[in-house]
Amino acid sequence: MLKIGDRVPAGTLQEFIEVEGEGCSIGPNSFDIEKATAGKKIAVFALPGAFTPTCSAQHVPGYVQNYDALRAAGVDEIWCISVNDAFVMGAWGRDQKTGGKVRMMADGSADFAKATGLTLDLTAKGLGLRSQRYSMLLVDGVVKTLNVEGPGKFEVSDAATMLAQAKAA
Repeated sequence: MLKIGDRVPAGTLQEFIEVEGEGCSIGPNSFDIEKATAGKKIAVFALPGAFTPTCSAQHVPGYVQNYDALRAAGVDEIWCISVNDAFVMGAWGRDQKTGGKVRMMADGSADFAKATGLTLDLTAKGLGLRSQRYSMLLVDGVVKTLNVEGPGKFEVSDAATMLAQAKAA
């Protein structure tokens, strides 16, 4: 399992881009994790699925609401990662009004979740392999904080906890 001090796993994540520009076309675009994290402080939060109750009512809105405070604490970007495809993550981002604040990063085949060792098997509920709920602060691709939730919990991966950690980092 990923731990503090580890380099974030190599690989790619996808993001649905709404407006063509800066080398990105409209629609799903792939991003190399190593390149995208280089030289940046990134607040990452991962969750089991788009449009799910806790994720939509609390997790994503907390990061959207704390965007300015996180930026003031030195965070360059905020990423939401979920085992969903880029189309679903794009639609969820529109629904949650994350534009320009939270990058909705798709881990469609759970490759990133598997590489971190932070998977959650929800096959019995018809959802397949997903990501556990967690947050982490990356500085130049290295894990500085890691907050993994217990099963069914939402206590340590919230935006307020991340904000306190970003201020201290």
